[in-house]
Amino acid sequence: MDPNAGKRNLVNKLSREELQAKLEGENFDRITLSFYKYVIIDNPQELRDELFQQWFSWDCLGRIYVSHQGINAQMNIPQEHWTDFEKSIRSNQFFHDVPFKIAVTDKTEGKSFLKLKVKVREQIVADGLQLGDYDVTDVGKHLDAKSWNEAIENDDPLVVDMRNHYESEIGHFEGAVLPEAETFRDELPMVLEKLKGQENRKVLLYCTGGIRCEKTSAYLKHHGFADVNQLHGGIIDYARQIDQENLPNKFHGVNFVFDERLGEEISQEVISECHQCGQPSARHANCINKACNLLWITLLRRLGLSPACLRLVQGRMVSDPRRGRGFGRCRPVWSCMGSSPTEFAGGRVGGLGSLSPDRSR
Repeated sequence: MDPNAGKRNLVNKLSREELQAKLEGENFDRITLSFYKYVIIDNPQELRDELFQQWFSWDCLGRIYVSHQGINAQMNIPQEHWTDFEKSIRSNQFFHDVPFKIAVTDKTEGKSFLKLKVKVREQIVADGLQLGDYDVTDVGKHLDAKSWNEAIENDDPLVVDMRNHYESEIGHFEGAVLPEAETFRDELPMVLEKLKGQENRKVLLYCTGGIRCEKTSAYLKHHGFADVNQLHGGIIDYARQIDQENLPNKFHGVNFVFDERLGEEISQEVISECHQCGQPSARHANCINKACNLLWITLLRRLGLSPACLRLVQGRMVSDPRRGRGFGRCRPVWSCMGSSPTEFAGGRVGGLGSLSPDRSR
């Protein structure tokens, strides 16, 4: 008997090109959101299959991780199926009380994901530690946006950004500790070392949606920190709260997100620079050379360059260890882009068309 019988419709079967064409042909709106919850799930594979089947039938898209620890989801939902989706979550024994963080801005018009991916993982957030090393349920105090602002203003806290360096580079809270970490598993011991000797100070943790702070707050409490707090709902929900309640915005720049958008604007400020020309920009792009795939800040919309970039790019080396995922590599920018310096400066790269600047950020 075929062990996969009955499960052939539980995975995506379309190519990226087919998915892109399908998405571009849509004539309806989508709601982009994220949510997570730590909860014991005895059979994550069975739950994964149920969720995929149900959400696929509603044309939901996104990236979802399920484990024995719970769920971590970033998704978008067709507006016409939002009520069905919400009812299904609220009636689920594991996730009935999970809060949603709905994106404040989505300049992709709901096209932040190409397909639905629901995967079973050992952990919903990889921290590099063994299960049982500390109690992940003994978390810090959750602060709403108003309480968070008041704590920053009045309590002389240690504000700690629990995201990766390429996330915090384009946006962060003023005065925050910004670890130069490339992954969350690197960041936990790094933060512990940075805060060593300050166990009695108030600690304020923040991240994109709250899940990394959930683990970090438990980790710091395990190591003797007495007053650990975290921004409830992360930057995503902070943006919603300050907008709805007309509160001061203490976040500067853009919130990095892990989907096709790569960022959502929280303030009008641009605090980061193009890694080639130094002009203000908060737009990330991956190198088109797949062997490199460096994530860097650029003025480009896909392959667009400003005139200043074109003048500076020939032979320019990307050597700053803070600049992008895969840091430590050092190569001429034009070689990363997969062409000769002459072709690059001339405005064409590998036959992919003319380069044109983008100044939307």
